[in-house]
Amino acid sequence: MDFEEAEGKRALAGAGIAVPEGELCTDPEAAAAALERLGPSAIKAQVPSGKRGKAGGIRLVENAGEARSAAQAILGMEIGGFRVERLLVERRAPIAQELYAAVLNDADTRAPVILFSTAGGMDIEEIAAERPQSIVRVPVDIARGLDRSRLAGIEGDVADVLLRLYDLYLKTDAELVEINPLARLKDGKLVALDCKLTLDDAALFRQAELAGKGAREKLSALEARGRGLGLKYIELPGNIGVLANGAGLTMTTMDVIQHYGGAPANFLEIGGDAYTKGIAAFELVLANPRVKSVIVNFCGAFARTDVMAEGVVQAWEKLKPALPVFFSVHGTGEEEAIALIKRRLGLEPYDRMEDAVQAAVKAAR
Repeated sequence: MDFEEAEGKRALAGAGIAVPEGELCTDPEAAAAALERLGPSAIKAQVPSGKRGKAGGIRLVENAGEARSAAQAILGMEIGGFRVERLLVERRAPIAQELYAAVLNDADTRAPVILFSTAGGMDIEEIAAERPQSIVRVPVDIARGLDRSRLAGIEGDVADVLLRLYDLYLKTDAELVEINPLARLKDGKLVALDCKLTLDDAALFRQAELAGKGAREKLSALEARGRGLGLKYIELPGNIGVLANGAGLTMTTMDVIQHYGGAPANFLEIGGDAYTKGIAAFELVLANPRVKSVIVNFCGAFARTDVMAEGVVQAWEKLKPALPVFFSVHGTGEEEAIALIKRRLGLEPYDRMEDAVQAAVKAAR
């Protein structure tokens, strides 16, 4: 779950990290009134997306008239697929230096890592490409935690911010907490001028209060339809439809598709009680006009593959699509499932998942 800047900064302030004074507004008059109270300010579009400045969603203003005009221009904009409906009017700060600070999940070490750079105000990808030597990486053993000794060589007050940032990362079950820029002001103080906060969706049940403040997700029409059906569906740019039971098997199937030169059109798993939604799930896969072939990969343990196959077969008979489907079925109920597919669809499931995937990739071409 992603958060808009203002909500991220509330979390930072709660962790003891300084943020500028600001007000949330939803109309130009409120923005003008906020400017009168705050003085020269930055008006910022509140959407969970980067590149807001490049898109024209951040503007510096000096007076109420400029604030009103800027708010009129920014409200209603679309940035990163999100419509701007809220603005943060924030008092401008006299910046002496811009730094970068973040705590995030590191896929390579499967542990948290702290990133710090003296080259703030840029995308971290740009920093890594242009000045990789300026990035300090501090891997953290989550079992042992983080202490100040791991941050030797970093200025004392910056180290304080990093320690607080790590504590926030832990307490909120975050995947990413990023401050860019972390500004050193002319009076020497450190202030977070921006914040990106992303929480682990699997931990939202522990973060109910914070989760209620999360930004609306950008969903495609098919993703919204899947959510309404209670299905975990993610639309992807490929042309091979994927239907499997369980997230792990689904991701494995997608990896094998890519290994053989194909591109999946979706993530859709029907594990747990979703295995009873085979018809709705298959209709969802077929509703994507880019799909040229479909791979159905079932591996039964507690869920029976014949029950899942029955839903898929019923959907196929109902929709009568003119595209090829390839099955791989193993586990509980596989004999019944294979017999069902042969009898009703006249198709022979593959003994090996790899063979079924290769056939689907070839057909999609």
